[in-house]
Amino acid sequence: MKIFIAGLPFQVEEEELTAVFGDFGHVKSLRIVKDRETGQSKGFGFVEMTNDDEAKEAIKNMNGADYYGRRISVAEAEDKPKTSGGGGGGAGGFKRTSGGQGQKNFNR
Repeated sequence: MKIFIAGLPFQVEEEELTAVFGDFGHVKSLRIVKDRETGQSKGFGFVEMTNDDEAKEAIKNMNGADYYGRRISVAEAEDKPKTSGGGGGGAGGFKRTSGGQGQKNFNR
């Protein structure tokens, strides 16, 4: 079972988090998502555990726990939605329109 973890402190390393979840059972894989340019943690990650019952126990015990002063959220990961493979062009996925009422501006 794949588990999603949010609210991770930025200083937490994968080895430490593997040990924490390892208290509940065998950790097949673990990945903390990091910024491509800086290598800084984005504060969330994924754990995959081989046994569903152990994963559910980890979720039950870790969800809402205080971890280095931050309350983490732990839940079963949802499958990524399938995309059609089409892109949004060079506009970052936003459709550009030529004015008109109700147009929203996005500051980047």
